[in-house]
Amino acid sequence: MNILNHIDDARVGHIQINRAERKNSLTSAMYQSMVDVLRAYEADDAVRVILLYGLPEMFCAGNDLSDFLEHPIKGTDSPVIQFLYTLRDLKKPLVMSVNGVAVGIGVTMLLHADFVVAADDAKFQLPFINLALCPEGGSSLLLAQRAGYLRAAEKLMFGELFTAQEALDMRIVSRLLPHHEALRYAVHQAHHLAEKSPAAMRETKRLLKASYSDALRVALDVEIEAFARLLKGGDAREAMTAFFEKRKPSF
Repeated sequence: MNILNHIDDARVGHIQINRAERKNSLTSAMYQSMVDVLRAYEADDAVRVILLYGLPEMFCAGNDLSDFLEHPIKGTDSPVIQFLYTLRDLKKPLVMSVNGVAVGIGVTMLLHADFVVAADDAKFQLPFINLALCPEGGSSLLLAQRAGYLRAAEKLMFGELFTAQEALDMRIVSRLLPHHEALRYAVHQAHHLAEKSPAAMRETKRLLKASYSDALRVALDVEIEAFARLLKGGDAREAMTAFFEKRKPSF
């Protein structure tokens, strides 16, 4: 299975992206699986904290482009959109752990977490522009809000790899640890959060997000509309054709 899940004895619900052969790239079916698990955890009183992570050498390579072209965004019922909405609306604390590489939605999903641990050798990339697409996941708002306009523009307009230290400086991640310690520490912190009052934790999260929750709803929907429109355009077709043909696109 590409999405693994279990609830541990400390009342933490685990979700692991497990598709090593395709660098943990996400398909429509995988998005739907994560939506189903996230919603089940949200509704289950036995779960107090949600922990999402990938494999020791790869967090998430973003969308599986072949699958993405076969299952284009068709309104807000699309699994990828439902995944983003579910992350946005979670009331329980969400912890994520990053090893290896985080690309595209593998980065933007981190912006919805409450605590993010990354290996100090992890790499990050927001390559939407390289595919003739625009930011998604609320990143046009959240990244600029955290890192400032210039840093956000640099990462979103150039689409280049950046380091874990840069991700920490931009407040995409909370803490850096050596590679072999990152997930273990994320589990430890998730267990620590699970010991707190669930009602107080939910209220704390709600209050922390209250000042921008309406703006995030607007930004996410505007991004979705723009992303879907660009995806149908000639530039995106050329960019993805060039990607599969391993050549530079011509716009």
